[in-house]
Amino acid sequence: MKITFLGTGTSQGIPVIGCDCKVCTSDNLRDKRLRSSIFIESEIGKILIDTGPDLRQQLLVNKIDDIDFILYTHEHNDHTAGLDDIRPINFRQNKVIPAYGLPRVVTDIKMRFHYAFDDIPYPGSPQITLQEITKDTVLFDEIFCIEINHGNIEILGFRIKNFAYLTDVKIIPESEFEKLKQLEIVVISALQKKSHHSHQSFEEAITLAQKINANKTYLIHMSHTMGLVEEWSQELPENIFPAYDGLVINL
Repeated sequence: MKITFLGTGTSQGIPVIGCDCKVCTSDNLRDKRLRSSIFIESEIGKILIDTGPDLRQQLLVNKIDDIDFILYTHEHNDHTAGLDDIRPINFRQNKVIPAYGLPRVVTDIKMRFHYAFDDIPYPGSPQITLQEITKDTVLFDEIFCIEINHGNIEILGFRIKNFAYLTDVKIIPESEFEKLKQLEIVVISALQKKSHHSHQSFEEAITLAQKINANKTYLIHMSHTMGLVEEWSQELPENIFPAYDGLVINL
């Protein structure tokens, strides 16, 4: 299984428009973060998790020209706004792409991109089929859905074999930890050093990583308020690492 981190930033990305802080003006490429998304190549297929607003750039930079299906964590703009950019894959591969999300998320995407889901879709619009899933869904006998609390909404994480992707985490219900045992790698969001109402802080992310106890943990969804990666990464335990855009892991 090959895992490519397409983006590891928050809803604003880094650099933030108009910001001249030390992170946004950093020369270190690992401080530059597009909106969070990940691409997985496995025996199941070529899997894209979320279609954020940077999707076109992410697909071009990583030379991705085929997607078998899309998994949606939730409906927020930084996870869905780039859906239209799958059109070249529809055209190039001559196929419709299935996408999976919570019922609420499916409804939201159909509303936002109504021109693609009308009875007579607009010519050239993205060609996808949306299918509803829940935290209890198991896709293709391989992909387990994990309930996550993101502030006041329920969203999904995903486990594929011995890898799990958990973004926009605030709390994971105790009942879901059974799905997170014996992981080789887990990806967890860590927004900033300070506490936040709907995202884990740096310390909360470390605590969750230690509870899950995967062999390796990679942090994503860091904002510019976290500080320079070369500084805060020195505070991490030995088996927890900062992810960065373009990082590739082979499992």
